[in-house]
Amino acid sequence: MATPNNGLITETNAQYYSGAQMFIADGGTTYASTFDTNLTFGSFDPTAPLYNSNNFKLYTSTTGGPSTFSEYVTSYTVIGNVITLPVALAVGTFVALQLKTETGGEFGARNAFGQVVQENYGEYSYIKIKDVINNFLVAYVGAGKLISSVSRTDVIFHAKRSLQEFSYDTLKSVHSQELNIPLNLSVPIPQDYVNYVQMSRIDEQGVKHIIYPTSLTTNPYEIPIQDNDGVPIQDNEGDNATGTSLTEERWAKDNSTLVDNARDNLTGLLLSEGLGFTGMYGDNYFGQRYGLQPETAQINGWFTINEREGKISFSSDLAGKLIVLEYISDGLGYDQDMKVPKMAEEAMYAYISHAIIASKINQPEYIVQRLRREKSAKLRNAKIRLSNIKLNEFVQIARGKSKWIKY
Repeated sequence: MATPNNGLITETNAQYYSGAQMFIADGGTTYASTFDTNLTFGSFDPTAPLYNSNNFKLYTSTTGGPSTFSEYVTSYTVIGNVITLPVALAVGTFVALQLKTETGGEFGARNAFGQVVQENYGEYSYIKIKDVINNFLVAYVGAGKLISSVSRTDVIFHAKRSLQEFSYDTLKSVHSQELNIPLNLSVPIPQDYVNYVQMSRIDEQGVKHIIYPTSLTTNPYEIPIQDNDGVPIQDNEGDNATGTSLTEERWAKDNSTLVDNARDNLTGLLLSEGLGFTGMYGDNYFGQRYGLQPETAQINGWFTINEREGKISFSSDLAGKLIVLEYISDGLGYDQDMKVPKMAEEAMYAYISHAIIASKINQPEYIVQRLRREKSAKLRNAKIRLSNIKLNEFVQIARGKSKWIKY
């Protein structure tokens, strides 16, 4: 029987804010974690490669005082969320279970700013999809309810489908990566990538400058090698032999100098005299007598999506630059992604109910349509709630409508 999630806070303040749970050894060898975050265990040995997959560290101290804890690296095992030591520690020993953080956490070394970043901060605003499934089976399925019976696998399928659909335009499913552009001007598309939201170059002050996709070049999907008559040549397997893209080579080689020239021209040195620019972009870049083309009137660089190689390609003036890629995921790439903002929880229940009833035979059409309308209404409410529009912020921006523009 599924157990509904009651949505109560289960972690202590110490667990939430410092990511630490304290035990006092009582002669036993097991220590059970009560974090909302499940323990991930690879190895107890810091020199082992699998050690880096741990999401926690174990510390001990005889006194429990500040700066007296040392990491426990003797052999131990983890099953579920229970840590088992090979031998019992001395009674009264302080044992600290510290979730791994970007800065070492409460018992490890912090960074220069003394910051601690705990991986479950803000988790209370979400509900895990497994809890959504359990809650649905308890509240919506059974005798005397709209859905008399349904298999758990069906509910799991529709819950995952709803999470995918909601992630595209409703949920906060925008992920981001900070990347350095290598000299080959390409970075791999993220593993859970569905579509990009925004690409930005980060300057020395940390200010972002938006990078736009370009239509000035392209990444051909197929590059067959041709004979002298232009006919594609086949390999030993009977498939077309492929080569390297001359289009991409020319774009990577030549556009940096042309962009520099374009920047000089944008100052008006040539435009003031009505002179044209004979480089790669021609009239499209400057517009000459008729003004700039908005598509190319920026100096932050360009990018293209290279579907053939599964990479994002950049213009050569971005080589060595720091960028931030913001992209959409479908919410199903990793276990930790499979959670739903509580503001959209009811919309997910409505989606699952409609999907299950609509897929059954001999269901009254008025019931199906009622559930469809209910699903749409609750999804609309979820979008409004998650849009996070604050009236005072909107008013502050609107104050600029009366600003005088000086020439």
